[in-house]
Amino acid sequence: MLANSLLLGVDGGGTRCRARLAAASGAVLGEGMGGPANIRFGLEASFSAVLDATLEAVGQAGLGRRDLPRIVACLALAGASEPADLAAAQSLPHPFGRLLVTADAHAACIGAHGGRDGGVVIVGTGSAGWAEANGRHLRVGGWGLPVSDEGSGAWLGREALRRVLWAHDGRIPWTDLLAALFRRFQSDPHAVVRWTAQALPRDFGSLAPLVVEHGLRGDAIGLELMRLAAGHVDALAARLVAFGAERLALVGGLAGAVAPHVGNETRRRLVTPVGDALDGALKLARTAADQLAA
Repeated sequence: MLANSLLLGVDGGGTRCRARLAAASGAVLGEGMGGPANIRFGLEASFSAVLDATLEAVGQAGLGRRDLPRIVACLALAGASEPADLAAAQSLPHPFGRLLVTADAHAACIGAHGGRDGGVVIVGTGSAGWAEANGRHLRVGGWGLPVSDEGSGAWLGREALRRVLWAHDGRIPWTDLLAALFRRFQSDPHAVVRWTAQALPRDFGSLAPLVVEHGLRGDAIGLELMRLAAGHVDALAARLVAFGAERLALVGGLAGAVAPHVGNETRRRLVTPVGDALDGALKLARTAADQLAA
């Protein structure tokens, strides 16, 4: 790659996006953070969050907007696994010298295994599996709520509210978790229904910490949901292993909370990630820069 080029990696999820700027040498120059960047829920808003995070990183490096054309950027974004959304993102005007857009799970896998073969299960606001094996890749899950993203933070929040209404109806006993969630809605089931009709995945995901907290306390519903979430992670992991991923990493904001509940076969395959999605995005940006200079 050219000596004056800059590399930018962005990890854009359903709750926030992070940006990391590096020199051609690989030295990290700056980092930044922005709002949600799932392009499925608004491409322009996602790119605005990316730009906010980018400018913060650029500013930390003592640079400005005039330096953006020097940047080879890899945006690893939630929602970029959908062909139409990916094509729209790739065609959107941008200030960078070169732009690569890929799925966040792809960059997470590259980062977790340092570019070697392996698989990841992302457990954050959403969930998905990705594997790289023998020059091939596989994506599993990650189709988004309401039809997918099982085991994710958004899924946990939605399932917890479902059980709040079950308890209100007398179908299951109340627990401390369900009572705490119900109080957030002034103990009004109709308020729950109104809220869910408008809620985005990140809104459901905002309830997940309460589920995790009560699960750690031994709350029956909290434990049930954490174990169910782990079962979905196990199912994703099994498909990645069948594809050829011998090593797996759990990544994402809820990975640590779900990990104690996964099955023995998943646990046997787990390795500690050597990097994160930002590392993966920067690695992909460097590959793109090298191709540009060739």
